[in-house]
Amino acid sequence: MSDVFEVLDKLAIPYTLYEHPPAPDIPTAMLYWKDIDAAHCKNLFFRNHKGNRHYLVIVEHRHDLAISDLEKRMKQGKLTFASPERMMKHLGLRPGSVSPFGLIHDVTHHVHLFIDENLKKFPTISFHPNRNTASVVIRFEDFMRFLDWSKNTFEFIQLYEE
Repeated sequence: MSDVFEVLDKLAIPYTLYEHPPAPDIPTAMLYWKDIDAAHCKNLFFRNHKGNRHYLVIVEHRHDLAISDLEKRMKQGKLTFASPERMMKHLGLRPGSVSPFGLIHDVTHHVHLFIDENLKKFPTISFHPNRNTASVVIRFEDFMRFLDWSKNTFEFIQLYEE
C-alpha cells in the first residue's frame, strides 16, 4: 500500500485516507462509505477468451452490469473474470482489493482500462489503496493524471444511462 501513497505524493496528488475494517465486496464497503462524499468505484478485472488481454473495468458502485452486456459495449469478445493468479501477476493484487492503483505494478502496461463515462460527472472518486481495509478519495482530474503517469491505455465507454 505504501507504494500507492509514494506515487500519489510524487505526483503531488492530494488524497484523503479512510481506514475501515476489511471490505472485500460492495455491500460490505457501503457500510463504511456512507459518510464519505465521493463516487465509490466498483473495479472488475477480466480477461479475454484467449487469455492474452486483460481489462480493468471501473464503474460507479451502484450499477450492476451483465457480462454479456459488457462484452457488447467493450467490443472485446468473450470475457471472463480473471483468476487470482492473473490478478496477482498483472496488478499485484488479491481478490477483494482490486483497484486502478494496482497499475503501479503493471510495469509492462498490459492491462487496458474501460472507465464508465458517467464517472466524469463526479468531482471526487474513491478506490481501495490496493488493500481492502481503507479507501482513498482523490479528485477525478487527479485520477486522470495518475492514469497518464501509469502509461496504461484506457478509454471511456457508456456503461449505463442515467
